[in-house]
Amino acid sequence: MSWQAAALTVMIIGILAFPSYKAVLWAKKMSKGAFFFMAIMPLIALFPIPPPQFKNLEKAKQTQRKKQKQDEK
Repeated sequence: MSWQAAALTVMIIGILAFPSYKAVLWAKKMSKGAFFFMAIMPLIALFPIPPPQFKNLEKAKQTQRKKQKQDEK
């Protein structure tokens, strides 16, 4: 690792440390439920939101239309 990468890493950590510290102090003044939610929120953000099931919905509509056409005959 070059010294520039190491310096950049230290700078980023230093820049993020102060706002994180302030956020923790602010959160400790909240109720316990709000503090717990703020602590769990980064973990929730790690899990991806599943994509909409448009394909399954479209297939279901098509099969429903086919059944209706068969019933009409």
